[in-house]
Amino acid sequence: MTHEENLEKPKITLDCIGLFCPEPLFETREKIDSIEVGEVLEVFADDPAAEEDLKRFCKRTGNSLLKFENNNGEFRFLIKKGK
Repeated sequence: MTHEENLEKPKITLDCIGLFCPEPLFETREKIDSIEVGEVLEVFADDPAAEEDLKRFCKRTGNSLLKFENNNGEFRFLIKKGK
């Protein structure tokens, strides 16, 4: 395992495929509260609004969006919990 892979190893994976706004945001907020500072939450979503919602959520809450991938409309986020 490379150093980069280790940094991005998620503590929890959240599957929001098939859920629509605002569910992915609510679920992400709930799960991020359940992990420790510095741990990573992986979120999968396919709601087009989720991309902007979760990016804005990270900025507003002090969490870090480590990675965002768009695989043909299926999004993958790696969010590192801030303070």
